[in-house]
Amino acid sequence: MTVDIAVIGGGIAGASLAAELAPHARVVLLEAEKTPGYHSTGRSSAFWSETYGGPGIQPLTTASGPALRDGGFLEPLGSLHIGRIEDSTKIDAFLAEFAGTSVALDRVDPATLVPGLRPEWALGVIEPSCAYIDVAALHADCLSRARRAGGRIVTDAALESAERHDGRWRITTRAGQFPADILVDAAGAWADAVALRCGVAPLDIRPYRRTVVQLRTDPAPAASVPHVADISGAFYFKPEAGGRLWLSPHDETPTDPCDAAPEEIDVAIAIDRFEHAVDWRVAAVERRWAGLRSFAPDRHPVYGFDTAIPGFFWFAGQGGFGIQTASAAAALAAGLILDRVVPAGLDPDCYSPARFNRR
Repeated sequence: MTVDIAVIGGGIAGASLAAELAPHARVVLLEAEKTPGYHSTGRSSAFWSETYGGPGIQPLTTASGPALRDGGFLEPLGSLHIGRIEDSTKIDAFLAEFAGTSVALDRVDPATLVPGLRPEWALGVIEPSCAYIDVAALHADCLSRARRAGGRIVTDAALESAERHDGRWRITTRAGQFPADILVDAAGAWADAVALRCGVAPLDIRPYRRTVVQLRTDPAPAASVPHVADISGAFYFKPEAGGRLWLSPHDETPTDPCDAAPEEIDVAIAIDRFEHAVDWRVAAVERRWAGLRSFAPDRHPVYGFDTAIPGFFWFAGQGGFGIQTASAAAALAAGLILDRVVPAGLDPDCYSPARFNRR
């Protein structure tokens, strides 16, 4: 099967980009697993926050908002950033970071929003725009759009090697060979490994494990409780359907690319930090899981053609914000690949692989 563009990786990155490209080019999406989205996409904490990832990520998140809302993928949630008195400088710095943006942030008394919050957590900033995001529906919609536009999705197609001859890639996978003019590396935690198999110098994109647990608490979180995040980055939690609660210790444990699994110590740390924030009793730990978040050295995503190898396009390093930025990121990358206008307000140079000096 000869195509214009082969996208490696069927998570939200590859799926959203394939959906953008398929109406304009012959596209194949090659996924190593039997089901797309098995790793990070299927294990997301599932919220959309304009402040998550910092000011460098905010334009992508904000730009993705309209498409996500119009598609019905967002539901109101709100996010409360909390701190102790000794965290006042962190609260001030957080507000200053986003002072020049469109993100609405207001100081509040956090105890009015979270019943049972321990009194030492006296500082709060509310981010009303934060929302639940239906990750499964968004991912499925991207795959469906790609298929409807003529894109082909091939699973169980782990990349074995890729060589470029006469201006075209010869891509060898477990599912066969796929000649393509352009190869897109949207392989998440495996982005550097894919690059090496293509003869491309890696960018030092490193995966980190993130743990999430589902709790049943007494009392159960009220429907009005927002997403709650420690301003120091030690934990976050949010209510879920059925009176459950999702909690993370906000861990970032370096790891090799793998099928991530939670460590008991991280689950224990999460619960301990939670119990130091609220006086709720943990009645049961119902589920626990872990996913991988992959970062470039400067913690910004990498979108653009490789500076040394023609026809190799990076679409990786999205950290934990790849889902909430998917719409704008895919539109930006598609514009670069197809040599079309990129979305207004997004600077491609901020995300270009050219910002890294590689030997």
